[in-house]
Amino acid sequence: MHLGSVALLVREYDEAIAYYVGTLGFQLLEDTDLGQGKRWVRVAPAGAATSLLLAQARSPEQMQAIGNQSGGRVFLFLHADDFWADYHRLKTRGVQFVEEPRLESYGYVVVFTDLYGNAWDLLEATL
Repeated sequence: MHLGSVALLVREYDEAIAYYVGTLGFQLLEDTDLGQGKRWVRVAPAGAATSLLLAQARSPEQMQAIGNQSGGRVFLFLHADDFWADYHRLKTRGVQFVEEPRLESYGYVVVFTDLYGNAWDLLEATL
């Protein structure tokens, strides 16, 4: 078994695609119209086995959870092949980092927030 996709609540499909593809540099894997305003939209970093399923919020409860699906904790972990190159590339694209990069016992890490306020780790493991 493997984890295929993780659903991420978003306000609007095209806005989310613009951020995850245009800003973070992910690939648009699928954008299928399901009718009645619903789409099946998957994005992922190049070569990743797991994708994000961008799920447009429909109910008031879902709208309230946008950007806070993990209760304010780091929610997603983006592994870098070259931490410093990826950090500088994302920074020049306008990604909002909430701290300075740091070296931990397990590798280089920095927290950033996405378009909706979800906290991510950009991480290059050195173990």
